[in-house]
Amino acid sequence: MPAERKLFIKTYGCQMNVYDSERMAEALGGSGYVVTDDAEEADMILLNTCHIREKAAEKMYSELGRLRGLKDANPDLRIGVAGCVAQAEGQEILRRQPLVDLVVGPQSYHRLPQMEARVRGGERALDTDFPDEDKFDHLAARPRARRGPGAFLTVQEGCDKFCAFCVVPYTRGAEVSRPAARVLSEARDLVERGVREITLLGQNVNAYHGDGTGGEWSLARLIRELARIDGLDRIRYTTSHPNDMDDDLIAAHGEVAELMPYLHLPVQSGSDRVLKAMNRKHTADSYLRLIGRIRAARPDILISGDFIVGFPGETESDFADTLALVGAVEYGQCYSFKYSTRPGTPAAERPQVEEPVKDDRLRRLQALLRDQQHAVQRRMVGQEVGVLFDKPGREPGQMVGKSDHLHSVFVFVAGDGVARGDLRRVRITASAPNSLAGTLV
Repeated sequence: MPAERKLFIKTYGCQMNVYDSERMAEALGGSGYVVTDDAEEADMILLNTCHIREKAAEKMYSELGRLRGLKDANPDLRIGVAGCVAQAEGQEILRRQPLVDLVVGPQSYHRLPQMEARVRGGERALDTDFPDEDKFDHLAARPRARRGPGAFLTVQEGCDKFCAFCVVPYTRGAEVSRPAARVLSEARDLVERGVREITLLGQNVNAYHGDGTGGEWSLARLIRELARIDGLDRIRYTTSHPNDMDDDLIAAHGEVAELMPYLHLPVQSGSDRVLKAMNRKHTADSYLRLIGRIRAARPDILISGDFIVGFPGETESDFADTLALVGAVEYGQCYSFKYSTRPGTPAAERPQVEEPVKDDRLRRLQALLRDQQHAVQRRMVGQEVGVLFDKPGREPGQMVGKSDHLHSVFVFVAGDGVARGDLRRVRITASAPNSLAGTLV
């Protein structure tokens, strides 16, 4: 067994990157690395980057600059860049930052042990290929480490939608789905390690079409089979596209008890003109009708979404259409952003909306979304919900968990014997800006 080394991973962006960071750590575990939360004691530092956020490359280079002091103090420290910025920047990272030892893309990180060995031999390593071999085949031999009662599980990667603002098709590649048997095997392994809730991940997760018994499986079929695993109490999935919400998946929300009443379904804009410019291939009306069908199947479902304001060409009238759609849906949670250019995407070459206009629209949109979230949470007061407890709270005797609707719930449990991983019924007693409080039933 190799001598123990310390690995520090800084993860940026989406839940898929959290999953990828976990798998990177597991891949490097065979080379003697154990994860540390302290960068200063690390033998290797990996920055797992995300290109979705604004000025992602600039922020990565800034972070690398801050690591120079650690490298000067410890010349044997290895520094690597992974993720979507690594995929997009590639050789440029090695050229601009001599302190970087390796650069690996999101489809190649199963090769990290070999890359790390090359670095220890005095080389600098770069791998941003889209290899023919399935990285999950290589990772399957390494059991998942338990990190709590909830876990992420990637089932689909890449995207074929080519939204005008998005780099994912260029950094993650075309849509590909994992075979159902491998997903089920990984899920069973997680449950055996104490996991009670699994969130299925994909850049476009409801486009899942993995090989399975009898032919190609949809996401709904996969969810129904996962629900048969004894000990798996909760299933979620993210992120979805409206055009891939088929009838069977909608029905599953009403028929599969383990599928939680929460759906993240980004619309991005309420203006049909802007949606067309974004290449979204749905309309505001089709989205609203879809929400109606989903709520008919599961009336208590909480809807979350994404919005971009200030997309090139967006007018005040277009923005008013977005506010109208938000008013019609009534979101329980939402993410909203100002449009920012991503080099290489079609929208980056178009005339841009002025920053003060973006700022004003984002402020108004977020005020409406915040009011909706608070109204939804206030209606939860007095209701009973299931809470999967995950960690102690800040105060003595307090535990924190996630509700069925993905709210953070704080409960005083002193003397009640509640432990991490317990799933209990809780009566909601109060709503805070971004969380709920309750008492055990």
